[in-house]
Amino acid sequence: MLTVSGLTKRFGGFTALSRVSFEVVEGEILGLIGPNGSGKTTIFNCISGAFPATAGSIRFRGDEISALTPDKICHRGIARTFQIPRPFRKLTILENVAVAAHYGSNERGTEGEARGRAREVLSLVGLPTDARASTALLGAAGLKKLELARALATRPTLLLADEILGGLDPGEMAAAADLLRRIRHELKITIVWVEHIMATLMRVVDRVVVLDHGEKIAEGRPREVAEDPRVIEAYLGEKIVLA
Repeated sequence: MLTVSGLTKRFGGFTALSRVSFEVVEGEILGLIGPNGSGKTTIFNCISGAFPATAGSIRFRGDEISALTPDKICHRGIARTFQIPRPFRKLTILENVAVAAHYGSNERGTEGEARGRAREVLSLVGLPTDARASTALLGAAGLKKLELARALATRPTLLLADEILGGLDPGEMAAAADLLRRIRHELKITIVWVEHIMATLMRVVDRVVVLDHGEKIAEGRPREVAEDPRVIEAYLGEKIVLA
């Protein structure tokens, strides 16, 4: 579905990504992990068009997308969330998601259709569908759900989920992980998930790609990666026991 080949990103003299290559298979949840500063979010920024790649190729369903703008990439079917939610504070929860539904989808519908889509997505993630509900009502978990809802409203086939567990308590983490499973199974959306909460991520994903200092150091099934000495030394610190 997605093929990243030799992806390199430099900021002046600093190399954030160095010849990173991996593939995303349709229907899977792929985990993308590594220490802070390893290049995970930079990969998302390159795939989604926020940053131009310095070198390398990004192909989505066989088409090169590395030169496209973020709106064109979104219309192709790739949506992303952000680590720090930034909703439109002057808009209601419903309006935030309706804007994404109206402008993010490749097929532009009416305002009524966009609001209908927004209500469907809000119901899925567990947020209020009342047209008057304010974003001021939302805590950390609610804001993360709103990020997901806005991304899902664009009708993606590939979702880039960036640290959706940050700031959540254990119960909220489990609910968020279950929500990703539902998104994959019910909406048939392929997911690439960046996360630091390893105990949760490793129990959800099908495969894992590990970055360190902008380079890929490992790739494989969760159990294989959790036992890889390079990954333990660079990131995990100790083996993760998987059930």
